[in-house]
Amino acid sequence: MKGEGPVARDIRARLERAFAPSELSIEDDSARHAGHHHEGGVDGQAGGETHFNVRIVSRVFAGMNRLERQRTVNAGLSDLLAGPIHALSIQALAPED
Repeated sequence: MKGEGPVARDIRARLERAFAPSELSIEDDSARHAGHHHEGGVDGQAGGETHFNVRIVSRVFAGMNRLERQRTVNAGLSDLLAGPIHALSIQALAPED
C-alpha cells in the first residue's frame, strides 16, 4: 500500500499470498519504540520498520485457537522475524470472530 516501506510491503505480499485475507492492516509501530536497541531499522537505517502491528482476517484461521493462528502467521514470516523485524503484534481472526 501507499506509504508502506519495503518490510511492510514484504509482510503484506506474504500474508496475502498465504492467507487470501478479507481484511489486512499493517501498522509500522517503530516510532513508538525510539531509543530501543533495535531502532536502527533495515540495514541500520533510521526510520524503523522493526516493530509492526498486524490485523488479519482469513478463513484459514477458522477452527484454530489463538496460539495456532499466531504460529501460522509467524511461520510465514520466520525469516523476517530473524532479520529486520524485532517485534510483531498479531491479531489473527476468522471471518466469524
